[in-house]
Amino acid sequence: MLILISDAFDKSLPDKLAAFGEVTDDKSRLGEADVVLIRSKTKATKEYIDSAPNLKLIIRGGVGMDNIDREYCKEKGIIACNTPKSSAVAVAELAFALMISVPCHIPFYDSTMKNGEWQKNVKRTELYGKTLCLLGIGNIARKVAERAKAFGMKVVSYDKYVEKSDLAEMLPLEEAVADADYISMHLPFTPETDRMVDAALISKMRKHPVIINTGRGKCVDEKAVADALASGALSWFCTDVYSSEPPSADNPLMGCEHVTFTPHVGANTTENLLRIGEEVVETIAKYKEEGRI
Repeated sequence: MLILISDAFDKSLPDKLAAFGEVTDDKSRLGEADVVLIRSKTKATKEYIDSAPNLKLIIRGGVGMDNIDREYCKEKGIIACNTPKSSAVAVAELAFALMISVPCHIPFYDSTMKNGEWQKNVKRTELYGKTLCLLGIGNIARKVAERAKAFGMKVVSYDKYVEKSDLAEMLPLEEAVADADYISMHLPFTPETDRMVDAALISKMRKHPVIINTGRGKCVDEKAVADALASGALSWFCTDVYSSEPPSADNPLMGCEHVTFTPHVGANTTENLLRIGEEVVETIAKYKEEGRI
């Protein structure tokens, strides 16, 4: 068995995989690979998959799988899966860090202090007592909810596939966002969530909220968000994800004020890369034992 590591994983992973066969990061050997490990960078398109005639298993280290043509994998009898549990803490901590940085004015205080200013007159606000709306309430959002409750926040959520939650009051979409002070996005990219946060939905947000997106960039209409920031309909926008990555120079968000950007690093913690590796090993062992690879 040849295992191709196509993207960045923890450096200890090749040794852990050696028991299953040969391990390589040489992408020119895609045509020989039985198993391919990817993260966000590699796009497992139809053409990519056709270039790998021996391929039996693609593992996406992380949660989202929109960079894999899963329908074509089904047609070809290729297993496509992810590591859904490993990234929850890492992404949730980034989402919460972005959220708390806004009312604490951390980017502003830092930049003005470095410019020799002493801006004590700019007052902070608190997360305590504020309402957080979670769009999606999967593994990552649940970790965000736990942290929000520890800060004394009220938590509501919209998720088409979840009726009840022990961590949030479940509401229809427009009701969930209506009175939110903060909105944290944890949605997969599907035809249904494509630009879900658009001008129409923003118009239902009565409190001019802060939006944090650590899910998928294409779930946001970036032009609508830019317009809402300019008009004051949104107070701030924090994002780790973009409609194209890296974002193009003409991305409407690039020229906006009241934005915080990170370069899709939600899952990039030392601990999480180790957890992803462990889940990859477990997944390969499982399918090998079943005789599917």
